[in-house]
Amino acid sequence: MPGIFTVSLDLELYWGVRDARSIESYESNLRGEREAIRGMLELFEEHDIHATWATLGFLFYKDAEELQRNLPDVLPDYRRQQLSSYRYLQEHAWGTDDDRFHFAPEMVQLIRDYDGQEIGTHTFSHYYCLEDGQTLEAFRADLKAALAAAKKHGIPTASLVFPRNQSNPQYLAVLDELGIACYRGNENAAFYTPRNQREQNLIVRASRLLDSYVNLSGYHTYALQDCARSRPFNIPSSRFLRPYSRTLALLESLRMRRIKRAMLDAATGKRLFHLWWHPHNFGADTAHNLACLTEVLGYYGYLRERYGMQSLNMGEVAELLENLHAAQA
Repeated sequence: MPGIFTVSLDLELYWGVRDARSIESYESNLRGEREAIRGMLELFEEHDIHATWATLGFLFYKDAEELQRNLPDVLPDYRRQQLSSYRYLQEHAWGTDDDRFHFAPEMVQLIRDYDGQEIGTHTFSHYYCLEDGQTLEAFRADLKAALAAAKKHGIPTASLVFPRNQSNPQYLAVLDELGIACYRGNENAAFYTPRNQREQNLIVRASRLLDSYVNLSGYHTYALQDCARSRPFNIPSSRFLRPYSRTLALLESLRMRRIKRAMLDAATGKRLFHLWWHPHNFGADTAHNLACLTEVLGYYGYLRERYGMQSLNMGEVAELLENLHAAQA
């Protein structure tokens, strides 16, 4: 079996940064996100890339009024109430330009129109699985609502990405119960351990930033046999594709080298490399970010020609893992 190149994107619009940024402070990213998504899809088509778009359930609705008619019966009761997208939904003064920052059923359809693109879930409300006050019951209700929203559009859901990478081992049984085959886990290093917002201190954030340019923690490529050991299948992250930074522009070659060396390790070792980012990351400096993605995908093309590397989305990887799991059993 050749090496595998997996891409996942956390499609969340403003809901994903709502508790940390105002619309005004992030408006350039939000306004440019749809253009960036179109650019990514064109690149994926050109380079034959299969990707998973982990899509927030809220985005399937056309506006706040329609969404409010489809809320789950049990809501999370976060100790820090500003974390709740449900509270924001009720309290936000909805304006005429707000829908494009919060809802995107037309973009979901556009993604579906491209071959090899999987619509996964990013929960319904950008649910935080490690924050104080939320419960297993509320998570189950939130996830059921996400699956129902996708089902109304004729979309089956096989893959999940935990918001803020807060993967909670105690909640994996719910994924299995609801028919979700796989999720994106975290890299195996201390500063990538799942944490709530309070635990994301300066040392942790600085270590992850430095690791994007210098190899502090290894390549994070994975043997499929290891991923296939238990359901739901963990398809862990290898690298976050950080957006272009004008401040750190002189270090771009280091960032690219870090990614490419890990991809090469996966290709030569017949392992899995998993790259991820948020589409809104590309909403500002879109040309620079798409140029970076073009370079990464071009290198994948080289690895495909030289070593037979294969592009699979998370759902397709899960199908391979299911076969391996059965063989191991």
